[in-house]
Amino acid sequence: MKGFLKMKKLLRLLFIAIIFQSAVAFAQDTVAPKTPICSLRLLLPPAVYAVPGHEISIYFDNVILTPCVKNYLFDVDCKAGRQDQERWRYTPESKDVGSFPFSLKVFDTFDKLAGEASTTVYLSPANAGAGKNISLLIVGDSLTDASVYPKELYKLFKNEGNPNVKFIGSHAGHGSEVKEGVPGHEGRGGWTWNSFCTKWTEEKDKPYRAKSPFLVLKEGKPVLDFKAYCDKYNEGKAPDFITIMLGINDSFGATDETIEKSIDSMFGYADTLLAEFRKVGPNTKIGIVLIPPPAATQDAFGSNYKCGQTRWQYRKNQHRVAERLIQKFAGKEKENLFIIPAYINIDCVNGFPKKQETANSRSSVKISRDSNGVHPAPEGYLQIADSIYYWLKYQLSQEK
Repeated sequence: MKGFLKMKKLLRLLFIAIIFQSAVAFAQDTVAPKTPICSLRLLLPPAVYAVPGHEISIYFDNVILTPCVKNYLFDVDCKAGRQDQERWRYTPESKDVGSFPFSLKVFDTFDKLAGEASTTVYLSPANAGAGKNISLLIVGDSLTDASVYPKELYKLFKNEGNPNVKFIGSHAGHGSEVKEGVPGHEGRGGWTWNSFCTKWTEEKDKPYRAKSPFLVLKEGKPVLDFKAYCDKYNEGKAPDFITIMLGINDSFGATDETIEKSIDSMFGYADTLLAEFRKVGPNTKIGIVLIPPPAATQDAFGSNYKCGQTRWQYRKNQHRVAERLIQKFAGKEKENLFIIPAYINIDCVNGFPKKQETANSRSSVKISRDSNGVHPAPEGYLQIADSIYYWLKYQLSQEK
């Protein structure tokens, strides 16, 4: 009998040990996975540009990669501006002209340091380039074709203390005519770096999107000829400045498994187009505009793409494009190649379109939902214009 009781006790202890071990293993698997689902990937640009009298912001959600920015705490170290809940913001004065460091630390909900990065803020004089004559070519996709930020750039340069800017372009938005007060550009909806290098088709409904403006027929084949473009639109001279905002369509449909290949392909065409620009304009300053993040919620993507794309997948794609562009082009200032960090300075909560609708079919309550995933509202476009304007003013301040 005693032997039986002893055996029963041992079996009970063994059972408890097995349960305990299983619980520990489960806790380890659920609480502390060996490989994080997504690292923070804090991304500040090499430089941030600013101009007196105009606000510049760094939105925290735009510089880290997370499905929920509220899971993190931010600590800005900077002598200027102020830190708000969602951003650092700064409206400089003329007396502040110069440069200064900016650093950002990010902590998780356990108050552990999750990431840190730093950059330099360059504040240019408000009258940089005053009275000069310069030319600007703007290249992009539908965000450029919408023409809001090119028009705002035109307005900004009409203010006192600015150069006289010639906006080079074959159209002024959706194929419309370039005329006084309506700046030209080369924006085309749905286009990629590849499109500007190779597209030569027939589109009767939208002829301005049928062929790349940088291609001409030679011996029956379309070839890049930026010299011919400059002859036609800028009296044979290369532009003083070119800005290029492409990458949205190049990466939109990528997955985690294909994003690197998509970007590699994009870079092949980018190298081809930039080499053609450089051949004609060796001294042209070219700004690569880092594409903005999407609208803040999945509602925008549901509105545009139903179940075809998620906000989070595109946000991962956009962040990776920005990372790779910085890796590729940072430090190439001596080659007249620059990064324009538009992605930090756009309000993805309040700068994208919204629409009112009922909460559900049985409700009379009206709510506001984001309604466009990648195309900003006018306010968002104006912030993109600001970012490009600040970079141009910095470049003008460096000219002797």
